[in-house]
Amino acid sequence: MTDRKCAGCGKIKNRDEMIRITKDFSTGDVFVNNDSKKFGRSVYLCYNKMCIENAFKKNKINKVLKAPIPEELKGKLINEF
Repeated sequence: MTDRKCAGCGKIKNRDEMIRITKDFSTGDVFVNNDSKKFGRSVYLCYNKMCIENAFKKNKINKVLKAPIPEELKGKLINEF
């Protein structure tokens, strides 16, 4: 498969080993894309609490997706992963 870079730590891993957050192409909604069936601009994170917190703290997800990130998404990511 193809490798992707984590927005939190910068490590390169297989994209199947990472969390994919996508901004939907047609609606502009931001969501966790578990099955990769939706298309749009995406950012990847390790399954690691520190990576998730670093990406939100430095606004890296906002910059990559070019969209505001819902606050409940951050809580969901930290609690779920």
